[in-house]
Amino acid sequence: MYIKRLFFLLICTVLFAINISSQNAFEGYEWKLLEPSGEAVGRHENAFFEYKGKFYLLGGRGVKPVNVYDPATNSWETKGKTPFEIHHFQAVVYQDAVYFVGAMTGKYPKETPLENIWMYYPEKDEWKKGDMIPEEMRRGGAGAVLYQDKIYIIAGIELGHTSGCSNRFDCYDLKTGEWQGMTKAPHVRDHFAAVLYKDKIYCMGGRNTSVHHPNNFAAFFAATVPQVDVYDLVENKWVTLKEDLPVPTAAGGTVLVGNSILYFGGETGQDKAHNETFRLNLDTHQWTELMPLKIGRHGSAAVFYKDKVYIAAGSPNRGGGNMNSIEVFSKE
Repeated sequence: MYIKRLFFLLICTVLFAINISSQNAFEGYEWKLLEPSGEAVGRHENAFFEYKGKFYLLGGRGVKPVNVYDPATNSWETKGKTPFEIHHFQAVVYQDAVYFVGAMTGKYPKETPLENIWMYYPEKDEWKKGDMIPEEMRRGGAGAVLYQDKIYIIAGIELGHTSGCSNRFDCYDLKTGEWQGMTKAPHVRDHFAAVLYKDKIYCMGGRNTSVHHPNNFAAFFAATVPQVDVYDLVENKWVTLKEDLPVPTAAGGTVLVGNSILYFGGETGQDKAHNETFRLNLDTHQWTELMPLKIGRHGSAAVFYKDKVYIAAGSPNRGGGNMNSIEVFSKE
């Protein structure tokens, strides 16, 4: 009996220590604005990703150059422009190229989805048109992740900001060029980014942009999706977490940090972009609130690099607005 009690106390102590450690995982972290040399071109609905130690700011509304941030020198440089207007997408880095699937082009509100995959080669600063996307799988504002030489595309919207918000789930095999339809997600959503952790895809944030009211076309801004859907790539099934995103927004920054997903910013029906930062513990599925962004923003992406999280560009307001600032989340 005595040994059992000791064992029980030991287990409780370990669990308590894990819980305290989990709560304090980002203690002392806060956002700060950087003041780099050089300058990026302001934009939103763009990609922001890391490739070989440098961060690429690419796409967004309009035809803009590729800007490259070097964290080692805190500086920007400018590359060539995109071959056409490309926006509302999540970039996927694979080998020496960056793939764009689930993207849109054109003007608000009837933007159209891309008919083909496009690739960008950072070292060459070159673009290449890839395989055609099956018509029924074309949409923008979708989540996209890389897993075992395949790109998985989740949800998105078929026709810009008008109609076709989807819960489609499709797979593109980078080795064979073949497409495969998968089991649909539990919830429709667009304007979001997916995150891969081990063998699972996490879908959080976003909205249903198909929502319009007779006297309020822009009702979709408030039609955010609070649920977190998770797809298990080993068991091939979807589940929805019990714990919702604390402040549901669309087009928020999403990044994997260890056993956590950080979610920050985004837009809703309010005039200003959100600045809240939340952490989802992937072991306990519990949310905690962290220090807020210095500037609320939506419509960009985030990079985790050497224990720091970076986000650049985006819009400070609901809808349009272009920023070129960059923030970092760290202890320094």
